[in-house]
Amino acid sequence: MFHIALYSPKIAANTGNIIRLASNNGCHLHLIEPLGFDLEEKKLRRAALDYRDLARVTVHPDYFTFEKAMEGRRIFALTTKGSRPHDEPNYVEGDVLLFGAETSGLPDEIRNGIPEEQRIRIAMLPDARSMNLSNAVAVVSYEAWRQIGFPGGE
Repeated sequence: MFHIALYSPKIAANTGNIIRLASNNGCHLHLIEPLGFDLEEKKLRRAALDYRDLARVTVHPDYFTFEKAMEGRRIFALTTKGSRPHDEPNYVEGDVLLFGAETSGLPDEIRNGIPEEQRIRIAMLPDARSMNLSNAVAVVSYEAWRQIGFPGGE
């Protein structure tokens, strides 16, 4: 399946929603520290409901450690500065979908370290700044899953 990576997420409820999402679409969720909350925070538990035990979640102490763990996989960075629409790449199982913090997105050094053709964006109206993180993860992860035929889904 796919890997969803959140770089320095700040809002517990968003991460809780993404845990619930990952338990439903089979993606492996990676949280890259620093986190803006404690993993035992009540808002995170409430948003994740009882799905936490059904999701695969790995916490990485920094981006370098995460990148090393993903070696050999394509990393797609979701960014408003992306050069391609999110539905244009041909996704394959094992691809990584990387999302930045809700407040600041991905740092320049991380975003610029991703090949330009793997920097993707979600279409929005011209005056819109960004989407909610958990909504963006849902849009992109389900497009990737759709492209490979929803294996394991009902």
